[in-house]
Amino acid sequence: MVRLGPLREKLTPKMRQWWLDLGRLWRKAGGMTVMPPNKPFSAPPQVSFHRTELGPILGLYGRMVALGEWRDYGISNLREVAVFSIFRRTAENPMYRIEKRPKLRMRQGQYAVFGMEGQVLKRGDDLRVVLRVLERKLIRAVN
Repeated sequence: MVRLGPLREKLTPKMRQWWLDLGRLWRKAGGMTVMPPNKPFSAPPQVSFHRTELGPILGLYGRMVALGEWRDYGISNLREVAVFSIFRRTAENPMYRIEKRPKLRMRQGQYAVFGMEGQVLKRGDDLRVVLRVLERKLIRAVN
């Protein structure tokens, strides 16, 4: 018989029957309650640029701002991709997008530079090598 203890007086007949049925089921199951393991809460994974990756990107961005070529930038950290967008003016489509896709690390390289029309300008695993396509814009012929 299941012991109800001090709750016995407070239970209605229906609740008491439910309690007794629960005790029978518990004994039938071997006396153990099987609970699913608690999963720790984890935020959805998010791809972002690391400080060591932002260094070369912001260095190039600073040089181009000093030349007056670029005016603004935006950073997006999404589930599968991190994007550094470069704008000539604030209210327009980005001139260039530097994307980091870790899933492509073993295939084409996790870094890519895209042009204004979406064309891939350069792809690779080394960010500095990929950014050279934009550094070439710094080199101008001297008259």
